[in-house]
Amino acid sequence: MPKWIVVTGGVLSGLGKGTAAAAIGRLIKGSNKIVPIKCDGYLNVDPGTMNPLEHGEVFVLDDGGEVDMDFGHYERFLDIDCKFDWNLTSGKIFNKVIEKERRGEYLGKTIQIFPHVVDEIQHNFLRIAKDEKADIVLLEIGGTIGDIENSWFIEAARQLRKKVGTENFASIHLTYVPYLESVGEEKTKPAQRDLATVRSMGIYPDIIIARSKNQLPKKIKEKLALLCDVPVDHIISGWDISTVYEIPLMFEREGLLPLLQEKLQLSKDTVLGRWSELVKNIQQPEKEVTVALCGKYTQLKDSYVSVLEALVHAGAHQKVKVNVKWVETTDVEDGKKTVADALKGVAGIIIPGGFGSRGVEGKIQMIRYARENNIPFLGLCFGLQLSVVEYARTVCRLEGAHTTEINSHTPHPVIDLLESQRQITRMGATMRLGSCNALLEKGSLVHQLYGSVSVHERHRHRYEVNPNYHNLLIQKGLRLSGFSPDKKLVEFIELPNHTFFCATQAHPELKSRLLSPAPLFMGFVRACCREDEYPLNGQ
Repeated sequence: MPKWIVVTGGVLSGLGKGTAAAAIGRLIKGSNKIVPIKCDGYLNVDPGTMNPLEHGEVFVLDDGGEVDMDFGHYERFLDIDCKFDWNLTSGKIFNKVIEKERRGEYLGKTIQIFPHVVDEIQHNFLRIAKDEKADIVLLEIGGTIGDIENSWFIEAARQLRKKVGTENFASIHLTYVPYLESVGEEKTKPAQRDLATVRSMGIYPDIIIARSKNQLPKKIKEKLALLCDVPVDHIISGWDISTVYEIPLMFEREGLLPLLQEKLQLSKDTVLGRWSELVKNIQQPEKEVTVALCGKYTQLKDSYVSVLEALVHAGAHQKVKVNVKWVETTDVEDGKKTVADALKGVAGIIIPGGFGSRGVEGKIQMIRYARENNIPFLGLCFGLQLSVVEYARTVCRLEGAHTTEINSHTPHPVIDLLESQRQITRMGATMRLGSCNALLEKGSLVHQLYGSVSVHERHRHRYEVNPNYHNLLIQKGLRLSGFSPDKKLVEFIELPNHTFFCATQAHPELKSRLLSPAPLFMGFVRACCREDEYPLNGQ
Protein backbone atom coordinates (compact mmCIF):
# COMPACT_ATOMS: atom_id res chain seq x y z
CA MET A 1 0.00 0.00 0.00
CA PRO A 2 1.54 3.33 -1.04
CA LYS A 3 1.51 6.31 1.28
CA TRP A 4 -0.55 9.35 0.24
CA ILE A 5 0.27 12.99 0.95
CA VAL A 6 -2.48 15.38 -0.14
CA VAL A 7 -1.56 19.06 -0.46
CA THR A 8 -4.32 21.69 -0.60
CA GLY A 9 -4.26 25.47 -0.36
CA GLY A 10 -6.54 28.30 0.65
CA VAL A 11 -7.13 32.03 1.12
CA LEU A 12 -5.71 33.00 -2.27
CA SER A 13 -3.83 31.61 -5.27
CA GLY A 14 -0.11 32.05 -5.82
CA LEU A 15 0.96 30.94 -2.33
CA GLY A 16 3.29 28.32 -3.78
CA LYS A 17 1.49 24.99 -3.35
CA GLY A 18 3.48 23.52 -6.22
CA THR A 19 6.86 24.46 -4.81
CA ALA A 20 5.75 23.44 -1.31
CA ALA A 21 4.62 20.02 -2.57
CA ALA A 22 7.84 19.56 -4.54
CA ALA A 23 9.92 20.59 -1.52
CA ILE A 24 8.07 18.09 0.67
CA GLY A 25 8.88 15.42 -1.90
CA ARG A 26 12.57 16.38 -1.88
CA LEU A 27 12.61 16.26 1.92
CA ILE A 28 11.15 12.77 2.21
CA LYS A 29 12.50 11.24 -0.99
CA GLY A 30 15.40 9.13 0.26
CA SER A 31 15.09 5.76 -1.48
CA ASN A 32 11.32 6.13 -1.94
CA LYS A 33 9.72 6.22 -5.37
CA ILE A 34 7.57 9.34 -5.33
CA VAL A 35 4.87 9.89 -7.94
CA PRO A 36 3.33 13.39 -8.06
CA ILE A 37 -0.25 13.83 -9.27
CA LYS A 38 -1.56 17.33 -9.97
CA CYS A 39 -5.30 18.04 -10.13
CA ASP A 40 -6.41 21.14 -12.04
CA GLY A 41 -9.98 22.36 -12.07
CA TYR A 42 -10.02 24.01 -15.50
CA LEU A 43 -11.95 22.40 -18.34
CA ASN A 44 -9.04 22.45 -20.77
CA VAL A 45 -7.77 18.93 -21.40
CA ASP A 46 -4.28 20.36 -20.91
CA PRO A 47 -2.79 23.88 -20.72
CA GLY A 48 -1.21 23.62 -24.18
CA THR A 49 -3.52 26.19 -25.80
CA MET A 50 -3.53 28.67 -22.89
CA ASN A 51 -1.92 32.09 -23.15
CA PRO A 52 1.25 32.20 -21.01
CA LEU A 53 0.16 35.61 -19.69
CA GLU A 54 -2.97 33.98 -18.28
CA HIS A 55 -1.67 30.66 -17.05
CA GLY A 56 2.12 30.85 -16.97
CA GLU A 57 4.52 28.49 -18.66
CA VAL A 58 3.33 25.31 -20.36
CA PHE A 59 5.68 22.57 -19.19
CA VAL A 60 6.44 19.80 -21.70
CA LEU A 61 7.36 16.28 -20.61
CA ASP A 62 9.47 13.58 -22.28
CA ASP A 63 6.33 11.78 -23.43
CA GLY A 64 5.09 14.93 -25.17
CA GLY A 65 2.50 15.84 -22.56
CA GLU A 66 1.77 19.54 -22.10
CA VAL A 67 1.14 20.01 -18.40
CA ASP A 68 0.83 22.55 -15.62
CA MET A 69 4.01 24.40 -14.68
CA ASP A 70 4.01 22.76 -11.24
CA PHE A 71 5.36 19.65 -12.95
CA GLY A 72 8.49 21.67 -13.58
CA HIS A 73 8.86 22.07 -9.83
CA TYR A 74 8.31 18.34 -9.31
CA GLU A 75 11.00 17.40 -11.82
CA ARG A 76 13.50 20.00 -10.61
CA PHE A 77 13.09 19.05 -6.94
CA LEU A 78 12.55 15.30 -7.21
CA ASP A 79 14.93 14.70 -10.13
CA ILE A 80 12.38 12.50 -11.93
CA ASP A 81 10.72 12.40 -15.35
CA CYS A 82 6.99 12.92 -14.94
CA LYS A 83 4.22 11.62 -17.20
CA PHE A 84 1.26 13.30 -18.89
CA ASP A 85 -1.01 10.77 -17.21
CA TRP A 86 -0.18 12.31 -13.83
CA ASN A 87 -1.87 15.64 -14.64
CA LEU A 88 -5.61 15.31 -14.05
CA THR A 89 -7.68 18.22 -15.32
CA SER A 90 -11.44 18.52 -15.09
CA GLY A 91 -11.44 18.47 -18.88
CA LYS A 92 -9.65 15.11 -18.93
CA ILE A 93 -11.92 13.59 -16.29
CA PHE A 94 -15.15 14.88 -17.82
CA ASN A 95 -14.07 13.56 -21.23
CA LYS A 96 -13.53 10.09 -19.78
CA VAL A 97 -16.89 10.09 -18.00
CA ILE A 98 -18.74 11.22 -21.12
CA GLU A 99 -16.95 8.63 -23.27
CA LYS A 100 -17.99 5.90 -20.81
CA GLU A 101 -21.56 7.16 -20.83
CA ARG A 102 -21.64 7.12 -24.66
CA ARG A 103 -20.40 3.51 -24.61
CA GLY A 104 -23.17 2.56 -22.23
CA GLU A 105 -20.84 1.63 -19.39
CA TYR A 106 -23.10 3.28 -16.79
CA LEU A 107 -26.04 1.03 -17.77
CA GLY A 108 -28.53 3.84 -18.28
CA LYS A 109 -27.90 5.67 -14.99
CA THR A 110 -28.17 9.43 -14.65
CA ILE A 111 -24.56 10.66 -14.77
CA GLN A 112 -23.64 13.24 -12.13
CA ILE A 113 -20.62 14.99 -10.64
CA PHE A 114 -21.26 13.06 -7.43
CA PRO A 115 -20.64 10.14 -7.56
CA HIS A 116 -19.56 9.43 -11.15
CA VAL A 117 -16.96 12.17 -11.71
CA VAL A 118 -15.60 11.65 -8.19
CA ASP A 119 -15.37 7.90 -8.75
CA GLU A 120 -13.48 8.47 -12.01
CA ILE A 121 -11.00 10.72 -10.20
CA GLN A 122 -10.43 8.14 -7.47
CA HIS A 123 -10.04 5.40 -10.06
CA ASN A 124 -7.26 7.42 -11.70
CA PHE A 125 -5.56 8.09 -8.35
CA LEU A 126 -5.40 4.40 -7.51
CA ARG A 127 -4.57 3.27 -11.05
CA ILE A 128 -1.58 5.61 -11.31
CA ALA A 129 -0.27 4.54 -7.92
CA LYS A 130 -0.57 0.87 -8.88
CA ASP A 131 0.85 1.22 -12.40
CA GLU A 132 3.86 3.20 -11.17
CA LYS A 133 4.45 0.98 -8.11
CA ALA A 134 4.71 4.15 -6.05
CA ASP A 135 5.99 4.18 -2.49
CA ILE A 136 4.56 7.66 -1.95
CA VAL A 137 1.96 9.53 -3.99
CA LEU A 138 2.25 13.30 -3.70
CA LEU A 139 -1.22 14.57 -4.58
CA GLU A 140 -1.59 18.32 -5.14
CA ILE A 141 -5.06 19.76 -5.63
CA GLY A 142 -4.83 22.98 -7.60
CA GLY A 143 -6.86 26.09 -7.01
CA THR A 144 -8.13 27.50 -3.73
CA ILE A 145 -10.30 25.73 -1.19
CA GLY A 146 -13.87 26.88 -1.75
CA ASP A 147 -13.57 27.05 -5.55
CA ILE A 148 -16.38 25.15 -7.26
CA GLU A 149 -14.08 23.77 -9.95
CA ASN A 150 -11.84 21.83 -7.55
CA SER A 151 -14.62 20.57 -5.26
CA TRP A 152 -14.84 17.18 -7.00
CA PHE A 153 -11.11 16.66 -6.47
CA ILE A 154 -11.46 17.61 -2.80
CA GLU A 155 -14.30 15.13 -2.39
CA ALA A 156 -12.25 12.42 -4.11
CA ALA A 157 -9.40 13.06 -1.67
CA ARG A 158 -11.80 12.90 1.28
CA GLN A 159 -13.11 9.52 0.16
CA LEU A 160 -9.58 8.30 -0.63
CA ARG A 161 -8.62 8.69 3.02
CA LYS A 162 -11.26 6.11 4.00
CA LYS A 163 -10.18 3.70 1.28
CA VAL A 164 -6.45 3.67 2.02
CA GLY A 165 -6.67 4.10 5.81
CA THR A 166 -5.58 7.00 8.00
CA GLU A 167 -2.20 5.34 8.64
CA ASN A 168 -1.42 5.69 4.93
CA PHE A 169 -2.81 9.18 4.44
CA ALA A 170 -1.53 12.63 5.44
CA SER A 171 -3.24 15.92 4.65
CA ILE A 172 -1.15 19.10 4.42
CA HIS A 173 -2.88 22.44 3.97
CA LEU A 174 -1.14 25.61 2.85
CA THR A 175 -2.75 28.76 4.23
CA TYR A 176 -1.86 32.43 4.50
CA VAL A 177 -1.06 34.60 7.52
CA PRO A 178 -0.68 38.23 6.39
CA TYR A 179 1.51 40.76 8.19
CA LEU A 180 -0.43 43.96 8.92
CA GLU A 181 2.00 46.87 8.82
CA SER A 182 -0.35 49.26 10.66
CA VAL A 183 -0.37 47.09 13.81
CA GLY A 184 3.02 45.45 13.36
CA GLU A 185 1.94 41.82 13.67
CA GLU A 186 0.62 38.80 11.82
CA LYS A 187 -3.14 38.28 11.59
CA THR A 188 -4.55 34.75 11.70
CA LYS A 189 -8.20 35.46 10.82
CA PRO A 190 -7.87 34.61 7.08
CA ALA A 191 -6.20 31.32 8.04
CA GLN A 192 -8.88 30.55 10.62
CA ARG A 193 -11.68 31.00 8.11
CA ASP A 194 -9.72 29.08 5.50
CA LEU A 195 -9.26 26.12 7.83
CA ALA A 196 -12.95 26.24 8.75
CA THR A 197 -13.77 25.94 5.04
CA VAL A 198 -11.46 23.01 4.38
CA ARG A 199 -12.71 21.17 7.48
CA SER A 200 -16.33 21.75 6.38
CA MET A 201 -15.46 19.84 3.19
CA GLY A 202 -14.33 16.80 5.16
CA ILE A 203 -10.57 17.41 4.95
CA TYR A 204 -8.94 17.59 8.38
CA PRO A 205 -5.32 18.72 7.90
CA ASP A 206 -2.70 16.79 9.82
CA ILE A 207 -0.17 19.54 9.16
CA ILE A 208 -0.63 23.24 8.36
CA ILE A 209 1.98 25.22 6.44
CA ALA A 210 1.43 28.89 7.19
CA ARG A 211 2.76 31.13 4.43
CA SER A 212 3.86 34.52 5.68
CA LYS A 213 6.26 37.37 5.09
CA ASN A 214 8.38 36.49 8.11
CA GLN A 215 8.94 33.40 10.24
CA LEU A 216 5.92 33.01 12.50
CA PRO A 217 6.46 33.75 16.19
CA LYS A 218 5.54 31.04 18.68
CA LYS A 219 2.46 32.90 19.93
CA ILE A 220 0.96 33.00 16.44
CA LYS A 221 1.58 29.28 15.99
CA GLU A 222 -0.07 28.61 19.34
CA LYS A 223 -3.10 30.69 18.38
CA LEU A 224 -3.47 28.86 15.06
CA ALA A 225 -3.05 25.49 16.74
CA LEU A 226 -5.75 26.27 19.29
CA LEU A 227 -8.28 27.61 16.81
CA CYS A 228 -7.57 25.10 14.02
CA ASP A 229 -7.42 22.01 16.22
CA VAL A 230 -3.89 20.75 15.48
CA PRO A 231 -0.87 20.36 17.79
CA VAL A 232 1.35 23.43 17.81
CA ASP A 233 4.34 21.51 16.44
CA HIS A 234 2.17 20.63 13.40
CA ILE A 235 2.10 24.30 12.41
CA ILE A 236 4.97 24.77 9.95
CA SER A 237 6.10 28.29 9.14
CA GLY A 238 6.76 28.97 5.47
CA TRP A 239 8.14 32.47 5.19
CA ASP A 240 9.52 34.40 2.23
CA ILE A 241 13.06 33.36 1.32
CA SER A 242 15.58 34.25 -1.36
CA THR A 243 15.45 30.95 -3.28
CA VAL A 244 12.79 28.25 -3.56
CA TYR A 245 15.53 25.63 -3.29
CA GLU A 246 15.91 26.48 0.38
CA ILE A 247 12.33 25.38 1.11
CA PRO A 248 13.20 21.70 1.87
CA LEU A 249 15.88 22.93 4.29
CA MET A 250 13.41 25.37 5.86
CA PHE A 251 10.82 22.62 6.29
CA GLU A 252 13.49 20.39 7.82
CA ARG A 253 14.40 23.11 10.35
CA GLU A 254 10.70 23.57 11.14
CA GLY A 255 10.37 19.88 12.03
CA LEU A 256 8.21 18.70 9.13
CA LEU A 257 10.27 15.59 8.36
CA PRO A 258 9.77 13.70 11.65
CA LEU A 259 6.05 14.53 11.57
CA LEU A 260 5.65 12.81 8.21
CA GLN A 261 7.96 9.95 9.13
CA GLU A 262 5.88 9.25 12.23
CA LYS A 263 2.48 9.73 10.59
CA LEU A 264 3.23 7.53 7.58
CA GLN A 265 5.95 5.30 9.03
CA LEU A 266 8.44 6.42 6.41
CA SER A 267 12.07 5.36 6.20
CA LYS A 268 14.61 7.81 7.64
CA ASP A 269 17.19 7.75 4.86
CA THR A 270 16.66 11.26 3.49
CA VAL A 271 19.80 13.00 2.23
CA LEU A 272 20.09 16.75 1.59
CA GLY A 273 23.90 17.06 1.62
CA ARG A 274 24.63 18.01 -2.01
CA TRP A 275 21.37 19.94 -2.15
CA SER A 276 22.44 22.03 0.85
CA GLU A 277 25.81 22.81 -0.78
CA LEU A 278 24.18 24.10 -3.95
CA VAL A 279 21.69 26.20 -1.99
CA LYS A 280 24.65 27.76 -0.17
CA ASN A 281 26.23 28.56 -3.54
CA ILE A 282 23.01 30.32 -4.58
CA GLN A 283 22.89 32.34 -1.38
CA GLN A 284 26.60 33.10 -1.20
CA PRO A 285 27.89 33.46 -4.78
CA GLU A 286 31.44 34.48 -5.54
CA LYS A 287 30.49 36.68 -8.50
CA GLU A 288 27.50 37.85 -10.49
CA VAL A 289 26.51 38.59 -14.07
CA THR A 290 23.49 40.13 -15.75
CA VAL A 291 21.90 38.58 -18.82
CA ALA A 292 19.08 39.89 -20.98
CA LEU A 293 15.96 37.77 -21.42
CA CYS A 294 14.33 39.14 -24.56
CA GLY A 295 10.69 38.20 -25.00
CA LYS A 296 7.13 39.45 -25.24
CA TYR A 297 5.62 37.89 -22.10
CA THR A 298 7.77 39.86 -19.66
CA GLN A 299 4.73 41.12 -17.71
CA LEU A 300 4.37 37.63 -16.19
CA LYS A 301 7.68 36.12 -15.11
CA ASP A 302 6.04 32.68 -14.78
CA SER A 303 5.93 32.60 -18.59
CA TYR A 304 9.67 31.85 -18.59
CA VAL A 305 10.06 30.10 -15.24
CA SER A 306 12.05 27.12 -16.59
CA VAL A 307 14.55 29.45 -18.30
CA LEU A 308 14.99 31.38 -15.05
CA GLU A 309 15.48 28.20 -13.04
CA ALA A 310 17.98 26.81 -15.56
CA LEU A 311 20.05 29.96 -15.05
CA VAL A 312 19.87 29.45 -11.28
CA HIS A 313 21.03 25.84 -11.66
CA ALA A 314 23.99 26.77 -13.87
CA GLY A 315 24.88 29.61 -11.53
CA ALA A 316 24.75 27.37 -8.45
CA HIS A 317 27.29 24.97 -9.94
CA GLN A 318 29.61 27.85 -10.85
CA LYS A 319 29.01 29.95 -7.70
CA VAL A 320 27.58 32.73 -9.83
CA LYS A 321 24.49 34.86 -9.24
CA VAL A 322 22.78 35.35 -12.58
CA ASN A 323 20.70 38.51 -12.65
CA VAL A 324 18.06 38.82 -15.36
CA LYS A 325 17.29 42.04 -17.18
CA TRP A 326 13.87 41.79 -18.76
CA VAL A 327 13.81 43.23 -22.27
CA GLU A 328 10.42 43.72 -23.90
CA THR A 329 11.29 43.31 -27.59
CA THR A 330 8.23 45.23 -28.73
CA ASP A 331 9.85 48.37 -27.26
CA VAL A 332 12.82 47.90 -29.61
CA GLU A 333 10.57 46.98 -32.51
CA ASP A 334 8.44 50.10 -31.99
CA GLY A 335 11.48 52.36 -31.69
CA LYS A 336 10.91 53.25 -28.03
CA LYS A 337 14.42 51.99 -27.22
CA THR A 338 17.56 51.34 -29.21
CA VAL A 339 19.10 47.88 -29.05
CA ALA A 340 22.18 49.30 -27.30
CA ASP A 341 20.06 51.00 -24.64
CA ALA A 342 17.91 47.91 -24.11
CA LEU A 343 21.02 45.74 -23.66
CA LYS A 344 23.05 48.17 -21.57
CA GLY A 345 24.94 46.42 -18.77
CA VAL A 346 24.30 42.84 -19.87
CA ALA A 347 26.91 40.12 -20.32
CA GLY A 348 24.78 37.81 -22.45
CA ILE A 349 21.51 37.55 -24.37
CA ILE A 350 18.79 34.86 -24.39
CA ILE A 351 15.97 34.67 -26.93
CA PRO A 352 13.48 32.15 -25.49
CA GLY A 353 10.64 30.27 -27.16
CA GLY A 354 7.44 31.95 -28.20
CA PHE A 355 4.69 32.23 -30.80
CA GLY A 356 3.25 34.98 -32.95
CA SER A 357 4.48 38.09 -34.74
CA ARG A 358 4.55 40.63 -31.91
CA GLY A 359 8.12 41.58 -31.00
CA VAL A 360 9.74 39.42 -33.70
CA GLU A 361 11.66 42.18 -35.47
CA GLY A 362 12.91 43.40 -32.10
CA LYS A 363 14.24 39.92 -31.35
CA ILE A 364 15.97 39.78 -34.73
CA GLN A 365 17.70 43.07 -33.96
CA MET A 366 18.87 41.64 -30.61
CA ILE A 367 20.30 38.56 -32.33
CA ARG A 368 22.19 40.62 -34.87
CA TYR A 369 23.62 42.82 -32.12
CA ALA A 370 24.84 39.75 -30.21
CA ARG A 371 26.37 38.21 -33.33
CA GLU A 372 28.15 41.33 -34.52
CA ASN A 373 29.37 42.44 -31.10
CA ASN A 374 30.62 39.05 -29.89
CA ILE A 375 28.16 38.94 -26.97
CA PRO A 376 27.33 35.46 -25.60
CA PHE A 377 24.01 34.38 -27.07
CA LEU A 378 21.64 31.49 -26.40
CA GLY A 379 18.61 30.89 -28.61
CA LEU A 380 15.82 28.53 -27.60
CA CYS A 381 13.31 27.13 -30.12
CA PHE A 382 11.92 30.33 -31.68
CA GLY A 383 15.30 31.82 -30.78
CA LEU A 384 16.99 29.37 -33.17
CA GLN A 385 14.48 30.05 -35.92
CA LEU A 386 14.93 33.82 -35.70
CA SER A 387 18.72 33.39 -35.56
CA VAL A 388 18.50 31.61 -38.92
CA VAL A 389 16.25 34.37 -40.28
CA GLU A 390 18.73 37.04 -39.15
CA TYR A 391 21.68 35.16 -40.63
CA ALA A 392 19.85 34.56 -43.91
CA ARG A 393 18.98 38.24 -44.24
CA THR A 394 22.26 39.78 -43.13
CA VAL A 395 25.00 37.30 -44.09
CA CYS A 396 23.40 35.28 -46.88
CA ARG A 397 21.84 38.46 -48.37
CA LEU A 398 18.43 36.86 -48.81
CA GLU A 399 16.25 39.95 -48.79
CA GLY A 400 12.90 39.37 -47.10
CA ALA A 401 13.90 36.02 -45.62
CA HIS A 402 11.53 35.01 -42.86
CA THR A 403 9.62 32.22 -41.20
CA THR A 404 6.31 31.35 -42.80
CA GLU A 405 4.75 31.43 -39.34
CA ILE A 406 5.06 35.21 -39.51
CA ASN A 407 5.06 35.87 -43.26
CA SER A 408 3.48 33.16 -45.39
CA HIS A 409 4.47 35.03 -48.57
CA THR A 410 8.16 35.49 -47.82
CA PRO A 411 10.35 35.02 -50.92
CA HIS A 412 12.83 33.05 -48.82
CA PRO A 413 11.06 30.74 -46.34
CA VAL A 414 14.19 29.74 -44.41
CA ILE A 415 11.88 28.54 -41.61
CA ASP A 416 8.85 26.60 -42.79
CA LEU A 417 6.05 24.41 -41.53
CA LEU A 418 6.61 20.69 -41.08
CA GLU A 419 5.01 18.80 -43.95
CA SER A 420 3.14 16.60 -41.47
CA GLN A 421 1.58 19.71 -39.89
CA ARG A 422 0.08 21.28 -43.02
CA GLN A 423 -3.32 19.59 -42.85
CA ILE A 424 -3.83 19.93 -39.09
CA THR A 425 -6.46 22.42 -37.97
CA ARG A 426 -7.37 21.16 -34.50
CA MET A 427 -5.49 22.89 -31.68
CA GLY A 428 -3.81 21.05 -28.82
CA ALA A 429 -0.96 18.52 -28.96
CA THR A 430 -0.49 19.07 -32.70
CA MET A 431 3.16 20.08 -32.52
CA ARG A 432 6.43 18.23 -32.45
CA LEU A 433 6.30 17.51 -28.76
CA GLY A 434 8.40 15.72 -26.20
CA SER A 435 11.84 14.13 -26.15
CA CYS A 436 13.63 13.91 -29.51
CA ASN A 437 17.05 12.50 -30.35
CA ALA A 438 19.73 14.69 -31.93
CA LEU A 439 23.11 13.69 -33.34
CA LEU A 440 25.87 16.24 -32.69
CA GLU A 441 28.83 17.03 -34.91
CA LYS A 442 32.07 15.87 -33.33
CA GLY A 443 34.25 18.73 -32.18
CA SER A 444 31.40 21.23 -32.17
CA LEU A 445 30.62 23.46 -29.20
CA VAL A 446 27.47 21.51 -28.37
CA HIS A 447 29.41 18.23 -28.55
CA GLN A 448 31.89 19.61 -26.01
CA LEU A 449 29.12 20.89 -23.73
CA TYR A 450 27.09 17.66 -23.73
CA GLY A 451 30.09 15.33 -23.83
CA SER A 452 28.20 13.07 -26.22
CA VAL A 453 27.34 12.81 -29.91
CA SER A 454 23.78 11.68 -29.16
CA VAL A 455 21.46 13.69 -26.91
CA HIS A 456 17.77 13.90 -26.10
CA GLU A 457 16.00 17.21 -25.47
CA ARG A 458 12.33 18.18 -25.31
CA HIS A 459 10.55 20.01 -28.11
CA ARG A 460 7.43 22.12 -28.57
CA HIS A 461 7.11 23.62 -32.04
CA ARG A 462 5.72 23.21 -35.55
CA TYR A 463 8.25 24.99 -37.75
CA GLU A 464 11.73 23.88 -38.84
CA VAL A 465 14.79 25.16 -40.68
CA ASN A 466 13.92 24.67 -44.35
CA PRO A 467 16.15 21.89 -45.80
CA ASN A 468 16.36 23.80 -49.09
CA TYR A 469 18.56 26.38 -47.35
CA HIS A 470 20.85 24.09 -45.33
CA ASN A 471 23.73 24.13 -47.82
CA LEU A 472 23.65 27.90 -48.31
CA LEU A 473 23.70 28.55 -44.56
CA ILE A 474 26.65 26.20 -44.15
CA GLN A 475 28.52 27.77 -47.08
CA LYS A 476 28.09 31.21 -45.50
CA GLY A 477 29.63 30.08 -42.21
CA LEU A 478 26.73 29.02 -40.00
CA ARG A 479 27.54 25.71 -38.35
CA LEU A 480 24.58 23.32 -38.29
CA SER A 481 26.03 21.29 -35.45
CA GLY A 482 23.13 19.00 -34.61
CA PHE A 483 20.60 17.13 -36.72
CA SER A 484 17.78 14.65 -36.24
CA PRO A 485 18.92 11.06 -36.88
CA ASP A 486 17.49 11.19 -40.44
CA LYS A 487 19.56 14.35 -41.13
CA LYS A 488 16.45 16.30 -42.19
CA LEU A 489 15.85 18.53 -39.16
CA VAL A 490 18.32 21.05 -37.73
CA GLU A 491 18.51 20.73 -33.95
CA PHE A 492 21.51 22.96 -33.07
CA ILE A 493 23.35 25.84 -34.72
CA GLU A 494 26.46 27.77 -33.66
CA LEU A 495 29.08 30.25 -34.86
CA PRO A 496 32.65 28.84 -34.66
CA ASN A 497 34.48 32.17 -34.22
CA HIS A 498 32.20 33.69 -31.62
CA THR A 499 32.62 33.86 -27.83
CA PHE A 500 29.41 31.86 -27.47
CA PHE A 501 26.70 31.84 -30.11
CA CYS A 502 24.52 28.77 -29.84
CA ALA A 503 20.87 28.01 -30.47
CA THR A 504 18.73 24.91 -30.33
CA GLN A 505 15.35 23.97 -31.74
CA ALA A 506 14.67 22.26 -28.41
CA HIS A 507 13.86 23.54 -24.92
CA PRO A 508 16.82 22.35 -22.80
CA GLU A 509 15.56 24.44 -19.89
CA LEU A 510 12.80 21.88 -19.37
CA LYS A 511 15.26 19.17 -18.33
CA SER A 512 17.50 21.37 -16.20
CA ARG A 513 17.59 20.53 -12.50
CA LEU A 514 19.47 21.84 -9.51
CA LEU A 515 21.44 18.61 -9.20
CA SER A 516 22.02 18.28 -12.98
CA PRO A 517 21.95 21.63 -14.84
CA ALA A 518 21.37 21.90 -18.59
CA PRO A 519 24.70 21.79 -20.50
CA LEU A 520 23.82 24.69 -22.81
CA PHE A 521 23.02 26.93 -19.85
CA MET A 522 26.23 25.89 -18.12
CA GLY A 523 28.20 26.90 -21.20
CA PHE A 524 26.28 30.15 -21.63
CA VAL A 525 26.76 31.26 -18.01
CA ARG A 526 30.45 30.31 -18.17
CA ALA A 527 30.86 32.42 -21.31
CA CYS A 528 29.19 35.37 -19.59
CA CYS A 529 31.47 35.08 -16.55
CA ARG A 530 34.78 36.58 -17.49
CA GLU A 531 36.30 37.01 -14.06
CA ASP A 532 38.21 40.15 -14.98
CA GLU A 533 35.06 41.87 -16.24
CA TYR A 534 32.24 40.67 -14.00
CA PRO A 535 33.29 40.33 -10.35
CA LEU A 536 30.78 40.10 -7.51
CA ASN A 537 28.54 43.18 -7.12
CA GLY A 538 30.21 44.83 -10.08
CA GLN A 539 33.07 46.08 -7.91
